[in-house]
Amino acid sequence: MDLKFKKTPAHFLLAILFVIGVVCYAAFPHRAPEEPIRILFQSTAGNIVFDHKMHASEDGYAYECTACHHAWEEGEGKPLSCGECHEVDGEESLKRSTVFHTQCIGCHEEFGTAPVDCAGCHAY
Repeated sequence: MDLKFKKTPAHFLLAILFVIGVVCYAAFPHRAPEEPIRILFQSTAGNIVFDHKMHASEDGYAYECTACHHAWEEGEGKPLSCGECHEVDGEESLKRSTVFHTQCIGCHEEFGTAPVDCAGCHAY
């Protein structure tokens, strides 16, 4: 028997499994979570991976949403990002790094649950 005919059943099985995989992937898409799990803040000093789930969930720190999203009320849809309410590049705007450092480090110092040094948050 020719080698070509020996490989034909394997190729046929491979094609069937590929089609089944594509159909299953399309039929059962992964749903995005309603709340973010982690958020990446980009910074020149090193990016920060913020564990949103740990801060917001009852199993974690259980902070209220309004602790960070101060202009948002529950039931009003998704919380806005800072730049949607605050002027980002204007003369009277605060630098994003100053706001995050004040809010995040202040909370870390108050509760003593997280790092307050640069390397604790910034990934170099």
